[in-house]
Amino acid sequence: MAEDKRRGLSRALYGEIRARIADGTYAAGAVLPSTRALAAERGLSRGTVLLVYEQLAADGFIDTQPGAASKVAAGATIPLARNRGAKPPPDRHSDEGHKGRLSAVGRRIAALGIGDAGPTAPSEIDFLYGPLAGGDFPTLTWMKALRAVERQRPTRLEYEDPRGNLESRRALQGHLSQTRGLSCTVDQIMIVNGSQQALDLCARLLIDPGDGVVVENPGYRMAHHAFEACGAKLICVDVDEHGLQTDRLDDVPPAQLAYVTPTHQFPLGGLLPIGRRRALLDWAARRRAWIIEDDYDSEYRYSVRPEATLQSLDSRGCVIHVGTFSKTLSPQLRLGYMVLPSALVATFTAAKRVADRHAATSVQGGAGALAGRRQLRPSCQTHAQAPTGAPACAGRRAEQAPGRTGPDPRCGQWAALGGVDRDAARLCRAGPCTSCPQSRRARLSHRPALPSKWATETVSKTGWSGHGVCAAGTRCD
Repeated sequence: MAEDKRRGLSRALYGEIRARIADGTYAAGAVLPSTRALAAERGLSRGTVLLVYEQLAADGFIDTQPGAASKVAAGATIPLARNRGAKPPPDRHSDEGHKGRLSAVGRRIAALGIGDAGPTAPSEIDFLYGPLAGGDFPTLTWMKALRAVERQRPTRLEYEDPRGNLESRRALQGHLSQTRGLSCTVDQIMIVNGSQQALDLCARLLIDPGDGVVVENPGYRMAHHAFEACGAKLICVDVDEHGLQTDRLDDVPPAQLAYVTPTHQFPLGGLLPIGRRRALLDWAARRRAWIIEDDYDSEYRYSVRPEATLQSLDSRGCVIHVGTFSKTLSPQLRLGYMVLPSALVATFTAAKRVADRHAATSVQGGAGALAGRRQLRPSCQTHAQAPTGAPACAGRRAEQAPGRTGPDPRCGQWAALGGVDRDAARLCRAGPCTSCPQSRRARLSHRPALPSKWATETVSKTGWSGHGVCAAGTRCD
């Protein structure tokens, strides 16, 4: 009976490993666990596992060599059902599998048709919004900060405050107070996995299906997608060279919140004047609406101090300030922050706990250490020291085209590019200028400040991805 049990266990293990090889779970060339480790994991004798490996080798499924790890043999990942002449199993990644129902949110997200752009060849200049130059990342400084965090690892490893590590939030509070003039307590700061999670939390907690949301036209499409996924109706208000046209807000339908980029309007680059900022705050007070202030790249100003934030002007507690480390450090860190009105702290904290507990502690600690030492702007300083690059290259070409100017000296951005849309599209895609040594390192944080008429006609033609362009009051798509 003991021998029969042993044979049963070995047959079961043999069948399991063979099935994983056949369906590709163990790919060709993959290293299998050692017999000693597998025996300890399954509670079997090592002799039983050795017999299984020997049989798999005899059948041609694995390759074994004395003193080396066992590996899956080449050509062994052929579905077993095909060897027997049976119908192959359905592709788990195809649309022919289970036909379960999506929720209303799932159906709205599927209808958005969001896709990712493919990789860019190293020889190409990528004008897609978001990526940064890899050489600008402060690798050594970042590694030192992470090592310092790991050396201070506590004796008890447990979940942290959903709002983030306390020391990191304190460092961030000081950084925001000094650089942006924000007045807030540590309890109002929440560290999130990128500004996109901040927008998602706002959409899920502040919007019901059918609620109106005021957005800039054109504006940041990933924010629009977050609102649309929750069933919001986008109310698109046109922008001009100064940002959102707040004089049109009294004519819009009822809205639950407004999403704006006042310090550097995305994608046209306008700066919302103080008068319009106060008008926006007054509108929110009258409508009892929330305002999401996306302060995504205020660090990129070189010769003037950034304009006062909406949050610093807000005396009623209606502004949610959102920021990110994606422009100062790297988008791959997936680290951002929110400054919440006191009335929303408890609700957002609970929602963050439900969503993912908290952001990664080590990454928080590294960013907090850099913020505390005023070292969050290395890439910004690099751009300030070399404001030529791609913008200057475009400026040199623009000298040959009437009505176009080069980089704006106020903050290192491109100035307006007037003229026919097709000519401007060729300007953007003309390739590196031979007289500009840094033109191949496209400083993607310097986005063109384009006139609204030109952008409305040509944003989609010049390779900008993710910008909605629509008439005021209609859906951005």
